[in-house]
Amino acid sequence: MVTMFRGPRWKIAVYGRDHGVPHFHIEGPDFRCSVAIATFELIVGTVPTAVLKDALEWAGPNQALLMQTWQELNG
Repeated sequence: MVTMFRGPRWKIAVYGRDHGVPHFHIEGPDFRCSVAIATFELIVGTVPTAVLKDALEWAGPNQALLMQTWQELNG
């Protein structure tokens, strides 16, 4: 697992040996979700709207880095 970004009480992480479409996780103390890297669509799980907004603000300009990291860990 690689933590890509940390928010105030949440983080964006990419896991190795993960399945499905390339995705990242947004995790906090009371929530966890998976988001597709290519489309930024929520795949599964829950996340507060404000956290999703903040996470996607970081993910947008870092989409290539997220994909590269996912491929390195799951290639």
